[in-house]
Amino acid sequence: MSSFLELAQKFNNFYLNNIKQEKCYAFIVNGFQVGLVQESIISELSRYPNIFIINNKNIVLNPIFKNYEERSTQVEKVLRDMKEKRLFVTLKGWRDECYEVRLMFGDQPQLKMDRSATCLFGICNYGVDINGFVKHPTKGLCIWLQQRSFTKQTWPGKWNNMVAGGLSVGNSVLETAYKEGEEEASLSSDLLKNLKSTGTVSFFYESERGLFPDTEFVFDLELPIDFIPFNRDNEVEKFELLTIDETITKLLSSDFKTTSCPVVLDFLVRHAIITPENEKSFPELVELLHVPLQLFYSKKDIELTKSG
Repeated sequence: MSSFLELAQKFNNFYLNNIKQEKCYAFIVNGFQVGLVQESIISELSRYPNIFIINNKNIVLNPIFKNYEERSTQVEKVLRDMKEKRLFVTLKGWRDECYEVRLMFGDQPQLKMDRSATCLFGICNYGVDINGFVKHPTKGLCIWLQQRSFTKQTWPGKWNNMVAGGLSVGNSVLETAYKEGEEEASLSSDLLKNLKSTGTVSFFYESERGLFPDTEFVFDLELPIDFIPFNRDNEVEKFELLTIDETITKLLSSDFKTTSCPVVLDFLVRHAIITPENEKSFPELVELLHVPLQLFYSKKDIELTKSG
């Protein structure tokens, strides 16, 4: 197996594991399956029978909560209670920053949830990534990477693409790109006008914290040769401009943030660094950069997802 394909299988370790998927419970809100809950979490959620109704392989948010505000409020009460009881490691990273919970990206959100808790319910998350690159006169195509701060709640000290951030409540994709670009790398509005939308990557990862179905909106940004990123929000340790060979070495090392690997791999594919001629698993690799998360829950048994 090629190193790139092995890496793609790593960040899709849950997507490729049907046995683990079958053991999970469908999370149902307002008649729609919006997530998956692992068996190990069900026992804790069963302590809140007025909020969550468990039947068969479903865990249903009580339909008595009729709107976005009620659902968000009731779920937050449960999550804060579990946080105070220190039941799950992921809740130690409580952000007071929420993500929308919905079936598909374009759908009306059913509720909001603190971003640290979404992995407990397998909620589809969305983020924005900017690949900053330079066409160097002697080194050729070079990529800016960042090393995450060692004080970050998740993946401290790991390497990442130049700019990355979650799509929180109230922010559009482009607004998030501008916000994160300015905060993380001091990208001016003049530079950001040259952002080029290049599509998305999607993957389904599992860690000790929970389940991470993730879709990232990806942008490329060609930067002047004399531009040097500067961090403003204390979330970046340092930036480095790397050649393609140096980038690949970093990408395949244990020093790189696993869930940021798809963005860099996608860049290498789109810029013809990884091609069918030099990568024997090219079709499989490309597929694993774009797993069908928008259909992952909706394709489940319709009758099951409408129960409750």
